[in-house]
Amino acid sequence: MGKDKYRRFQENLTFRNMVQPEFDEIFGKDYKLKGHWHEFFGNGNPIVLELGCGRGEYTVALATRNAAVNYIGIDIKGARMWRGAKTATENKIDNAAFLRTRIEFINSFFAPGEVDEIWITFPDPQLKKQRARKRLTAPGFLGCYARFLKSDGIIHLKTDSRHLHEYTKAVIEHNGLPMLVCSGDIYGTGMADEELSIKTAYETKFLGQGLPITYLRFTLGGKTSFEAPDFDEEDNLDAGRLGE
Repeated sequence: MGKDKYRRFQENLTFRNMVQPEFDEIFGKDYKLKGHWHEFFGNGNPIVLELGCGRGEYTVALATRNAAVNYIGIDIKGARMWRGAKTATENKIDNAAFLRTRIEFINSFFAPGEVDEIWITFPDPQLKKQRARKRLTAPGFLGCYARFLKSDGIIHLKTDSRHLHEYTKAVIEHNGLPMLVCSGDIYGTGMADEELSIKTAYETKFLGQGLPITYLRFTLGGKTSFEAPDFDEEDNLDAGRLGE
């Protein structure tokens, strides 16, 4: 481990807004903060998650814009999340927090109805067909979210990946879920509002490559189980992401 990475891991331990459970605290059991996140923040404001938050840029930006909402960025990469936790700490952004864990364990952390919204921003599109279940909008993950997301809770997907965009559309349509917004190019259509126009380092890179940024907003429609769609993987490949 490099010195800079080690330093970040050590500094993460000092941040009040960084939650890093040990494996034995969550494997096969509920974490102590499940159902108690409002106590963690010290208020009863809505709770919004960003899944795969990376450096936490989106989480911090959303929290800065909406002081009456609590945001939790979730990722497994502690050295990356350090940047968001440090920025929030230094700027006293008390409604931004970070949870270091794998998304696969997310049901250990949140109680039914505890989360109001989910943002998924530029996740790994998992282009290989055999990894479709790893996509954060795959039926299995939607079933996890349904266990803690409010019945009318919104899911946002913002991505440069046409493959993931079309796949998620297929999941939504196949399961009859309410589609609220669908755009294949938020900047080209002029629909990027204050929240959608927040740019992460990844987004800036993709825009520089001329890739359109897509967006989906939908709810789970009260459903708790979901089926995989008949999706043509080959017809929806991302030429720009194949080498990643």
